[in-house]
Amino acid sequence: MGIYFLLNALAWYLIICNGKHIKVPFWKIYKLTVSGFALNYATPVGLMGGEPYRIMELTPYVGVSRATSSVILYVMMHIFSHFYFWLFATLLFVMTEPIDAGMGILLGFIAIFCLAAIYFFIKGYRNGMAVKLLRLLSKTPLVKRWACRFLEEKKDTLERIDMEVAELHGKRKLIFYTSLGLEFSARLVGCIEILLILNILTSDVSFLSCIFIMAFTSLFSNLFFFSPMQLGAREGGFAISVSGLAISSAFGVYTGLITRVRELVWIVIGVLLIKIGNGRENIDNNQLPLR
Repeated sequence: MGIYFLLNALAWYLIICNGKHIKVPFWKIYKLTVSGFALNYATPVGLMGGEPYRIMELTPYVGVSRATSSVILYVMMHIFSHFYFWLFATLLFVMTEPIDAGMGILLGFIAIFCLAAIYFFIKGYRNGMAVKLLRLLSKTPLVKRWACRFLEEKKDTLERIDMEVAELHGKRKLIFYTSLGLEFSARLVGCIEILLILNILTSDVSFLSCIFIMAFTSLFSNLFFFSPMQLGAREGGFAISVSGLAISSAFGVYTGLITRVRELVWIVIGVLLIKIGNGRENIDNNQLPLR
């Protein structure tokens, strides 16, 4: 898991620097990555605790505009890599496993869903999406009053964020795709973890099978994003995906429990890190460039 977070931190660090010299220690980014994920794991509806925390802690180093845009960009990249991983696993399954009509229809829906999501993400990267999202929310019941007020008060900041989002995809393609590659690699590291756990129980599992297990489990559990720590959803996803590959579902439950214990350990580490290394450099944010 430490390697997984290292790849996440590297991906975010590239986005923060964006090809420019930014004085943010990498250890700080790694710390915020671990702490941010710890808060997200324990927060209902995800992203409600970790992302504001990251913005708050990063602002003294790069200013509020760059901090906000880099966190938004990283969250987009993190989600973006999920769709690529699910699509990759779907295509791999089609090429290597026998498929009946029912499975073919299911895989077809998953592929269409992933392709549509990738299309909309790329469109968002090209043109920015902060202002558009707030305009959409301003027409949504229950939140439209808040969204209208926020858009009116923060329009200039949101437009600068959109400009930085579009700049990363349009002018810094090497950084963009390197960051995406690091996030995708983090998914493969997660597959290695599943392989090591299952090999304790059985030798009838391959790395390819672990890719399928990880892809289905993450897709299934993300359907329950509103649940704190995705309780029950991940374990169910492991059980279903493992049994679908002719392996005992009990092994899937066991794998889910082990990953849950590991996750709890990292939540404790992340929360403790919030209290460590909070000394901030004396930086005048008014002198920091917005771009």
